[in-house]
Amino acid sequence: MSDIVAKTLGALPVFLLQESQPGASRPSGASRLGTLIRSITALRSKQEEEKLIQQELANLKATVSSPSTTLRQMKGCMVRLIYCEMLGYEASFGYIHAIKLAQQGNLLEKRVGYLAVSLFLHENHELLLLLVNTVLKDLQSTNLVEVCMALTVVCQIFPREMIPAALPLVEDKLQHSKEIIRAKAVLALYKFYLIAPNQVQHIHDRFRKALCDRDVGVMAASLHIYLQLVKDNPSTYKDLTGSFVMILKQVVGGKLPVEFNYHSVPAPWLQIQLLRILRFLGKDDPRTSELIYDVLDESLRRAELNHNITYAILFECVQTIYTIYPKSDLFEKAAKCIGKFVLSPKINLKYLGLKALTYVIQQDPSLALQHQMTIIECLDHPDLIIKRETLELLYRITNGQNVTAIVKKMLDYLRESKEEYTIINLTGKIAELAEKYSPSNEWFIQTMNVIFSVGGDTMHPDIPNNFLRLLAEGFDDENEAQQLRLFAVQSYLTLLEKDAPYPQRFLQVISWVLGEYSYLKTDVHPESIMAKLSTFLELNSVTSETKTWLLVAVTKLAALTPSTDLIDKLTEEFSSSLDTCLRQCAFELQILHKNLEVMKLLLPVNASCEDLVVDASLSFLDGFVAEALDCGAAPYKPHHQRQEEKLSQEKALSFEPYGPSFSSSLPSSVVTGRQSPSGLSLGSEFSVNSTEPGLKEANLLKIEGVQKVWGKEGYLLKKESKIGNVSQATVPMGDATESAMPPANESKDAISEEEKEKQHLASTLFIGLGSSSAISLMGKSEHSTQKFKKSPKSHKMKNDKASLVQNLASSSFRPVLDAGHSNSEQRSHSIELPMLRKSSLHSPECLESKVPLERSKSLNEVGLSAKLSSLFSSNNLNIFHPLQMEESKNHCRPSLPLDLAEEPHSDIQELAENDALSVYSCKVWKEDSLSLLLFIVNKSSSALNTVSLMFTDSDTFKVSESFVCHFPVITAQSMESCLGWVEMENPCTQGMLSGHVCYHLEADVPMQLKFSVTLVLSDFIRPLRITTEDFGKLWLSFSNDVKQTIKLPNTQESLTVVLNTVQQKLRLHVVEIIGEEGIVACQLLPSLPALLHSRLHKGTLALWFRSPCSALPDCLLYHWQREMEGC
Repeated sequence: MSDIVAKTLGALPVFLLQESQPGASRPSGASRLGTLIRSITALRSKQEEEKLIQQELANLKATVSSPSTTLRQMKGCMVRLIYCEMLGYEASFGYIHAIKLAQQGNLLEKRVGYLAVSLFLHENHELLLLLVNTVLKDLQSTNLVEVCMALTVVCQIFPREMIPAALPLVEDKLQHSKEIIRAKAVLALYKFYLIAPNQVQHIHDRFRKALCDRDVGVMAASLHIYLQLVKDNPSTYKDLTGSFVMILKQVVGGKLPVEFNYHSVPAPWLQIQLLRILRFLGKDDPRTSELIYDVLDESLRRAELNHNITYAILFECVQTIYTIYPKSDLFEKAAKCIGKFVLSPKINLKYLGLKALTYVIQQDPSLALQHQMTIIECLDHPDLIIKRETLELLYRITNGQNVTAIVKKMLDYLRESKEEYTIINLTGKIAELAEKYSPSNEWFIQTMNVIFSVGGDTMHPDIPNNFLRLLAEGFDDENEAQQLRLFAVQSYLTLLEKDAPYPQRFLQVISWVLGEYSYLKTDVHPESIMAKLSTFLELNSVTSETKTWLLVAVTKLAALTPSTDLIDKLTEEFSSSLDTCLRQCAFELQILHKNLEVMKLLLPVNASCEDLVVDASLSFLDGFVAEALDCGAAPYKPHHQRQEEKLSQEKALSFEPYGPSFSSSLPSSVVTGRQSPSGLSLGSEFSVNSTEPGLKEANLLKIEGVQKVWGKEGYLLKKESKIGNVSQATVPMGDATESAMPPANESKDAISEEEKEKQHLASTLFIGLGSSSAISLMGKSEHSTQKFKKSPKSHKMKNDKASLVQNLASSSFRPVLDAGHSNSEQRSHSIELPMLRKSSLHSPECLESKVPLERSKSLNEVGLSAKLSSLFSSNNLNIFHPLQMEESKNHCRPSLPLDLAEEPHSDIQELAENDALSVYSCKVWKEDSLSLLLFIVNKSSSALNTVSLMFTDSDTFKVSESFVCHFPVITAQSMESCLGWVEMENPCTQGMLSGHVCYHLEADVPMQLKFSVTLVLSDFIRPLRITTEDFGKLWLSFSNDVKQTIKLPNTQESLTVVLNTVQQKLRLHVVEIIGEEGIVACQLLPSLPALLHSRLHKGTLALWFRSPCSALPDCLLYHWQREMEGC
C-alpha cells in the first residue's frame, strides 16, 4: 500500500502541472512539490513534520498574497496547499485564491483551481457563492474541457440556493453531442435530486430519454437517479420494468463493449444497479414480478463462483428473489446459493451467507433451521465480523420461546465489549427484545437492570426514557402494570442496599421509579427510602443533573411523610448550591413542605401521565402588559417580525439570481430543546426528561420527553434500522468456552461432548422456528403476541395540531383555524361506519369496464420505443421494445352510494385481485376530510368466510380507528364495502397506504390478499379561507419557507388566470391579487396551514411558500410545478 501511495504522490506533480520552466532561475512548481514530499518523508517525528509544514504554509501565504505572483506560480502554490490540507493542516488563507485561479486562469490553471476548490470547500461554505458565476459561465462555454470541469464541480459541491440558476443550463447539456457531457449532466441532475428533489421533479421525461441514450455510459449514469426515484416511489415507474429487464438481459448476455467488463464479468456494477431497481419495482406486485423471473434465473445461472464481484451479483440476486413476489423455483435456487455461501470455508463467502440469511429469515425461517449447527459454530468464529453478523441473525429469529437464550448471549457479549458503537447497538436491541417478548415481569426488570448497569452512560438516552414511559403509561391490564412497578421498586431498593457505584442514567431511573411508585411497597417507610437516596446526594461522583433527579424524588417522597430533620438538612445544604437547578429544587422543597396539603395536591400519587393545563398565553400578565403599554412601552414584536424589519433597512443578499426576488429574509428555525428534570418546576407531575413547550405544545404540558418509539410492535425506532441496513449488526459474545476437538479414534456414530453442547444450544436458540410458526412463502407471517401492550390512555398524549396554529397566530385569528380541528373531531364520530351496503354483482348498478391503471407517461410517449433501436447500436445488440403490462380482466365493478356520489370523488379503481376476490377503492374529497371507500368483491362461486380488512401501520398516514372491517361471510358473486377517513401526519408528495384482506375458503383454508392505495398530497389539501390581515399575521409567524422561480408555458397569461387554474386543481384559496402579486392560503387536513406569495414578471412566476411544517412547502412546490406543466 505504501508503494502505491509513493507512486501516486510522485506522479501528482507531473499530472497536475505538466509544465516546466527551462532556463528559469527559480525552481519549477513540480520540483518544489517534489522537494516538499521528500523532506516530509525524511522526517522522523510528528513534531518535525508540523514544524516543516507550518514553515511551508507561511511561505505559501506570503507568496499567494504577493501582487507580483503570476498565475503559473499560483498554480504551483495551490498544488502544495492541496498536499498540506491532505496531511490535515489548515490552509484557509488559500481558499479565496483557489477561487480566483478557477476564475482567471487558462485551462490547466483553471483545472487546478477547480480541483483545489472541490477539495477545500464544502456545500455550505460561504465562499462557494463566489464561484457560482464562474460555473455558470463555464457551463455556457463552447470549450468542452471547461464544460466538463463545471459539471464536475456541480456534481461535487454546489449550493442548494443556486440550483434554480444552474438547472436550465444543465438540462440543455442533456442534448449535447458529446457523450461525456451528457453523462456528466445526468450525474449533476442526480446530485440536484439528492439535495433538492422538488426542483427536478418536472424533468422526468429527460431522464427517460437518458435511459435510452445511444451511449452506454449515459445510460449507466441514468441508472443512479432511477435507482433513487424508484426507491422513493416505485408505483410511478412500473411501466419501465420491461425496459430495465431487457437492458439487464443484454448486459448479462455480454453485449456491452469489452471495456465495461471486470475480470471477465460483463458490467457487474450495472448488473447490481439494475437488480436493485427491479427489486423495488417487483415488491408485492405479482404482475411486475412475472417480468423479472426469467432475467433473475439467467443472472443466477451466468454468475459463476470464481471472483468476489460475482459473489456480489449473486447476493443481489438472492435479495431480489426474496423481495419480489415469491416463486418457488427461484426460492430453491437462492436457498442453494445461500447454503454454498454459509458452508464455504472462505470468510468472505461465509459472511455473505450469514448476511443473506439475515435478510431472508423473515420470508423463510426454515433456512436457519437447515444451517443451525453452522450458525452455532460461527458464534465462536475468530473473525469479529462473522460474530457480529451471527448475532444479528439470532436477533432476527427471536421469538417468545427463545428470547431468554438469545438475550443471555447478547448480554454476555455486552459485558465484554468496550466499543461505544457495539454498546449502543446491543443495548437498543436487547431492550427491544425484552419489551417485546418478555416472559415475566421479573425477567424484564432484571434484564433492563443489566442494560442500565453495563450500558451505563454510553447507551442511547432514549432507552431509559422509554423504560420510564412504559412504567408510567402502563398496559391494558392495570393489575399487571402495578405488579411490574412493584417489582421494579423492590429491585431498586435491593440495589440501594449494596455499596456499589452505578451509572448516572441508572441512578436517574432508580430515583424516578422510587419517587413515583415507592408507595406500592407498603412495608417500607418513605423516610427510609429518602435516607437511602440522600446518601447519593453526598457523593462527589454524582453529577449535578443526577442530584437534581434525586432531589426531585425526595420531594415526591416528602409529600407522603410528615416533616423530618432530613428534609431540613437537604434544603439547608442545597439552598446555597452553585447549581441553579439544584438550588431551585431545594427552595421548592423548602416552601412546599411547610404546607403538606398543598404539596399533596401538587404532587398526587400515580399521576405521572396526567396532563397539566397550562396557560400558554400567560393571561395573568395581561394587567402588567396593559399598564406598561399605557405608560408608553413599545408593543411586543415576534422575533421574525423584528428580523424582517431589520433586513428591510439593509441591503440583503439576494439568493435568487437572474429573476425577481423578494426581500431577503433569514428565518430562524424553531429549535425545540431537550431538558432534564432539573429544568422543570416541581409543579410538573412527571420528572423524566421532557421536551420544552414548543410550537405544537402551546396549550398543554405533555410528558413526551422523547420520541415515541415504544409502540404495539415494540421499540419502533430500532425496528426501522432492523428492517433497513443489516450492516448495523451487533457483536456476538466472546466468552464462550473453547471445546477440545474430539479424538480421532472415536467412532463416527458416537456423539462428542462438544456436539452435544452445540445441539443443546441449537435447540434453545432455534426453538419456535418450526412449521407451525414459520412464515410461508406466500408472505403470511406469524401473529406473535406482545408481552406489554400499551394502555389506551397513552392516546391522550398526542399533540393537537390546531395548537400549533394557535400558538403562532394572533388571538383574533384562532377561531379560523380551530374550525378545521373541530370538524375533524365531528368527523371521527360521523364517518366511522365501516359497513355501508351490500349489493349483488348482477345488479344494474355495476358497470362493466376496464380498470384504469395509474401510470406515468409510457416509454412510447417520450419516443423511447423508437430510440431504443439505437441503444448500444455499435455493439450488435438486440433491439427491444417495452413490454406491455397485462390488462385487467373485464368484470363488474361497484359504484358509489348516492350520498357520496354527490361529493367530489375519484374513479373507482382496482387495487388487487386474485381468483377469489377483488379490492377496489374510491377517494371522496370532502370539505373537512379525505374519505376512502373500499369494496371487497367476491368473484368466486363459493362463499368467503371470516373476511377482515386491515391496514398496515404507517408513519405517513393515519386512518380512523374504526377503519377495520370484519364480515362473517361474503356470499358468492356479492360485495361488501368499508368507509373511513385518512389523514397525512407527515407531509410528503406521495405515499402508499398498504393493507390486506384475510379470508377463509369453504375448506377453511386461510388466505390473504395484499393491496396498497396511492395517496398524494393534493388529496389532503383544502382551502384556508382567511383575510389579507390574517395572512400577514401568519406569514410573519411561520419560519419554514421555500422559494422557486418557474417559467410559464404561456408567457401571455395573467397572474389571475394562473392562480385560478392551479386553485381548482389543488383546492387552494386565493386571498387577494394586487397587480402582478398574489397571496394564496391552504391547509393540510386537519389544520396545518400553508401560505404562498407569488409574483409574475416577464413570463416567470416567483413563488414563496411558508408553513410551520418544514416538509410542507417543498411538497406543495412539487405539486404546483406538476400542475403548471399540465396547464
